[in-house]
Amino acid sequence: MMDSCTFAEAVACNLKLPSIMLRTSSATNLLSYYAYPRLQEEGYIPFQDSMNLELVPGLHPLRFKDLSISNMDCLEQSSLAQLQQQCEVPVFLIGPMHKIAPASSSSLLEEDTSCMTWLDKQTHNSVIYVSLGSVVSVDEKELTEMAWGLANSKQPFLWVLRPDLVHGSESSDLFPYGFKETVGDRGCIVKWASSKKSEGVPMICRPSFGDQGINTRYVSHVWKVGLELENGLERGEIERTIKRLMVGKEGEEMRRKALDFKAKAQLCIREGGSSYNSLNELTKAHLLSLILSNYSLAFQ
Repeated sequence: MMDSCTFAEAVACNLKLPSIMLRTSSATNLLSYYAYPRLQEEGYIPFQDSMNLELVPGLHPLRFKDLSISNMDCLEQSSLAQLQQQCEVPVFLIGPMHKIAPASSSSLLEEDTSCMTWLDKQTHNSVIYVSLGSVVSVDEKELTEMAWGLANSKQPFLWVLRPDLVHGSESSDLFPYGFKETVGDRGCIVKWASSKKSEGVPMICRPSFGDQGINTRYVSHVWKVGLELENGLERGEIERTIKRLMVGKEGEEMRRKALDFKAKAQLCIREGGSSYNSLNELTKAHLLSLILSNYSLAFQ
């Protein structure tokens, strides 16, 4: 049963069938859902806009704005400990999923690797990879702010621009006047690029929905492997944030930490690692439940 389809657990219990619940979000995100009833009882929910930046009691360092109305124990040890105390079933941390069971392709767009030729010509660790994912859309003003923020940063960038990224626009040329001439060969714009090749690097986050606010808070304030665009898509902030990340000691430290987490993630899925062991324990537990279920049915 995947992520939010938790109703299937009740169905399985009613039919007396063994079941496994799979949450693809982080342990911290799941823990925040367990806190909602308490926060509601204490009068925090629904919260006012003035409370956006206040810390959520019992969920430090999350703020109210981070709550949403890949799991590895090296990233979420404290959250996992709380989660295991509150859950009535065993918890198996088996992420990162894309490493354990890599898919051949998850793209709905035709894959285009032409950007690799351009990337090979760039200086190592100099390129900003820009992608808003497969769901989020922006308006023309936000696209313009992104464009000039990237241009003014003076950093090379690879920008994945989905055909449907800008909602309500019928224009074939979405970029502001003078943008392409200003950027020249410093920018590469494509419809698709493999994000899997961007592992182990720091991030600039702009959360939009779901668990992105919680993930962003941990990226920027707990793991410290990235920065958040606090005030949305505004060219000045985009430019300053890119320079913080790409120039100077602050960015260097983030890159070091990101590579460190990448190495830890690799260790997690190897034999003897936390995810490897959890997956084995999950398999054993599932087999045992099947055996006991069949045994019970045989004697009914």
